[in-house]
Amino acid sequence: MNLVYFDCFAGISGDMTLGALIDLGVPQKYLVQELEKLAVHGYSLRVSRVQRSGITGRQVQVKISHHEHHHRTFRDIEKIIVKSPLKASVKERSLAVFRLIAEAEGKVHNTKAEAVHFHEVGAIDSIVDIAGCMIGLEYLGIERFAASAVPTGGGFVQCQHGVLPVPAPATVLLLKGIPVYDNGIKAELVTPTGAAILAALCESFGAIPPMTIQKTGYGAGSRELTEVPNMLRLILGNALQPGRIDTVVVLEATIDDMSPELAGYAMERLFEAGALDVAFTPVYMKKNRPGMLMTVICTEAQQALLTAMVFAETTTAGVRSYRAGRSVLQRREGQVDTQFGKLKVKLLENGSGAMRPVPEYEECRRIAKARKVPLREVYAAVAACGALENINKRR
Repeated sequence: MNLVYFDCFAGISGDMTLGALIDLGVPQKYLVQELEKLAVHGYSLRVSRVQRSGITGRQVQVKISHHEHHHRTFRDIEKIIVKSPLKASVKERSLAVFRLIAEAEGKVHNTKAEAVHFHEVGAIDSIVDIAGCMIGLEYLGIERFAASAVPTGGGFVQCQHGVLPVPAPATVLLLKGIPVYDNGIKAELVTPTGAAILAALCESFGAIPPMTIQKTGYGAGSRELTEVPNMLRLILGNALQPGRIDTVVVLEATIDDMSPELAGYAMERLFEAGALDVAFTPVYMKKNRPGMLMTVICTEAQQALLTAMVFAETTTAGVRSYRAGRSVLQRREGQVDTQFGKLKVKLLENGSGAMRPVPEYEECRRIAKARKVPLREVYAAVAACGALENINKRR
């Protein structure tokens, strides 16, 4: 399965991403032909080979052939993309990026996302950058996306609204949930477009995931930086782990003074609040007291709520937390034909693209009681339907 890793050692922007994709092997002629399917005119695409700190990459510039300013709303851009004959995956990903930008700009300027006027972001060059990136990713057959932590830059930048802090307010919103750091460079290293591309596509952030590297591509920014080469590196390869890779937060608390009944109730409340998983492990604590290790797995957005709930529903005085990567098999609902009729199951991808059915306890329990047969026989009937042709996928 093809995976691309965004190595954002100098930040990310739309034009840097597009340049890196061309450097990876997306033909410029193909890119131009596909972009012509959009009802956007009055520009030309200039691609040049440049060096930053001795590293060769591609720089992309969108040259506007007239001076008319196109201030479009998200709805305007949506119509342009939807009505185009671009491939469905290209349109879907392009709209996802623009939608994120519209929502962020709307929050900053206190207006509805649909009505946001895209000034710099909505100009012709940004439409070309975003759609061009999605065209390139589709051409390369990329199925999975991961990225490094992102340096935000610092200082201030001049824009149509005046002087803004770096990273810009919309960029900060778009970077929510993405690990960032300050590398000391006083410049805008991450644009709203670059942040939105990461937010819309990437499953995980941090160290490079297990993969077999095939190619690397470098996209150059427009400025020279003295501290680092002003480039985005894209690393293309085959993922070595099946399923989807993402990042979760693990909450832990060791408890030795709580009734098991309270533990059961706490688990129920945490699951109701959206925890991905909750488990208790027997442990021996200080003074050799038997106790339990409570482990809660959640998303970063849920961390604050579930931490507060652990404090409220248990007797612990402290909760540890840390990020963890996980690989998740793709899953969906389906049905299998068995000797007991059609049964609902979970369908899990086994890593090679094939699906295998996994019994649903409540469904199997219902059949076992109705047919007066042992539950294990119903489970065995589901397991016997492992052949793909026996699976009726629920669309």
